[in-house]
Amino acid sequence: MIWRDFGGSATGPRTQPSAVTVGNFDGVHRGHQHVLARTREIAGDLPVIAVTFEPHPLAVVAPDHAPARLTTIDRRVELLRAAGADEVRVLDFTPEMAAWTPQEFVDRVLVEQLRAAVVAVGDNFRFGRRAQGDTTFLREAGERAGFTVDGLALDGGTEPYSSSLVRELVAAGQLREAADVLGRPHEVSGTVVKGDQRGRGLGFPTANVPVDGSCAVPPDGVYAGWIVRSGGERLPAAISVGTNPTFAGVQRRVESYVLDRTDLELYGEAIRIELVERLRGMVTYDDTDPLVAQMHQDVEHTRRVLEL
Repeated sequence: MIWRDFGGSATGPRTQPSAVTVGNFDGVHRGHQHVLARTREIAGDLPVIAVTFEPHPLAVVAPDHAPARLTTIDRRVELLRAAGADEVRVLDFTPEMAAWTPQEFVDRVLVEQLRAAVVAVGDNFRFGRRAQGDTTFLREAGERAGFTVDGLALDGGTEPYSSSLVRELVAAGQLREAADVLGRPHEVSGTVVKGDQRGRGLGFPTANVPVDGSCAVPPDGVYAGWIVRSGGERLPAAISVGTNPTFAGVQRRVESYVLDRTDLELYGEAIRIELVERLRGMVTYDDTDPLVAQMHQDVEHTRRVLEL
């Protein structure tokens, strides 16, 4: 198997020429969006195919160095389509694929599977065994195979847009800056589970999502943001990331209180949590009264940040 099916991504060989862009595309940040826009620009009447990898190649070749994911693969497919891809292909990255030479990658993916006529990639794109392939190799291979190559700078001013930069900003709690690179707020997604229900007893019922250790999550603290439901409804929320230290919690999770709503039943629902701004760090309280007072302050702070 060469392709995996996520979010309706295609899996069969193409019979007609295409314009192709290839990359990890984790986060589909503004640099990636620029590459998609350029691919669309040079494609003419050709369909634009975005090729990405699952899992991340480093998770296969150097698992201890695999980066935290900025998006789930399903969300990545969705974002790539929104950025201009007519079709998204998800390469099933295996140890066997990791051993391919750059030429094998070109032959098997770009030529045999996609019938590439034009290829656009970020100028930092590397591929093939030990990342030996680069844009120079790709251009030379394209001359032999009959496709043209456009290597694009990822812009961003003094520091190019990159997934690594987003991860650094998220890890530092700099959500506004991360959103500037992404072109939208950083998200954490998951399925709502039943928690301890202490928030409900305090007048602040929360939607609890366990933290996936493979995902990029900001430092423990309280944040202003939005819950996005599966149907697209966006709800303003005060969001806690952490272990709930006042109640000696041990499991790290994201708990979101939807402002002014005590009637929501979100258990079992898959949601996205958009993190807009960090309000404060995590504090342990000796009693619930100061905690509740602080929660009221957090709600009002959230209103100001979200301009409600």
